[in-house]
Amino acid sequence: MKYKVGVDGGATKTECILVDEAGVVVARHLAPGCNPNVIGAEAARPMATEALGRIHAAIPGGGDGARVSATLLCMAGPLEFWRQFADGLADFGRAMAVDDSLPVLELATGGGPGIVLHSGTGSFVAARGPGTADRGAPPPFAGVHYAGGLGWRFGDEGSAYDLGRRAVARALLELQGWEEESGLGGLLRRHTGLGDAASITRHLYAVPSPNTHVAALASGVLELAAAGDAAALEVAVGSAAALLGLAVRVSGMLFPNGAPGAGLSGPILTHPVVMPELIRRAPFLLRAVAGQPIDGVRALLAGIR
Repeated sequence: MKYKVGVDGGATKTECILVDEAGVVVARHLAPGCNPNVIGAEAARPMATEALGRIHAAIPGGGDGARVSATLLCMAGPLEFWRQFADGLADFGRAMAVDDSLPVLELATGGGPGIVLHSGTGSFVAARGPGTADRGAPPPFAGVHYAGGLGWRFGDEGSAYDLGRRAVARALLELQGWEEESGLGGLLRRHTGLGDAASITRHLYAVPSPNTHVAALASGVLELAAAGDAAALEVAVGSAAALLGLAVRVSGMLFPNGAPGAGLSGPILTHPVVMPELIRRAPFLLRAVAGQPIDGVRALLAGIR
């Protein structure tokens, strides 16, 4: 029996699957995030190695008479780092490393032309131009384009971090007395355990992992927006609309005659208060992507012979 291994490795989690020759998932393993840009290369390598070891150990029958014929690593962070990592793997068959945008693009387009906007801890826009689909080719598929995904320091509009960052900025001005009172001020106070703008600012600049600390505010912002808080709604929609703006630019360059539509992936972009606003603003059809990134990894595995 031959098996294939697929990995969706991001900043928040590393999800692994083992599939049999029929494409049925026979084992799963969930581990912490392994993005080298977040936890560092020295921590990412053993994290991914351990996760792969766990999924390899799940081969039915202890691996007797079975082997892994192919491994697909869909990873966040420097692709060269992951390609070197893949080259060093033993007992994992033909190991390939591709960008973590490919699984959601596959879910959104089914291997055809189109665009996907994805938002999680970070964000990106991925697209496949017209006339470039080649489902028989090994990953990465031809004609795939990537935009954004610059990380929390330099971009990632529409991401959990960007929502949190915008909420903090609005709430701090509120606590200083320069903006009307909203639920964001109370949210920030509860999140930090502090009461005034100066103390909160010092805390946020000194916290060891500001990106994850600020990103953790996103769910609270969306809850406030859903409850009718105007400031929270402005923050959430404004952040997501910035990512949509990038997608519109990508669409105009790749599809000058009009895009075939775009998929929205992730709980922020598909949130009930955010998605309708994006649909209203978009010059092309938007639809929610069905499935999780690991489902896209499974679909990509099916194309590897």
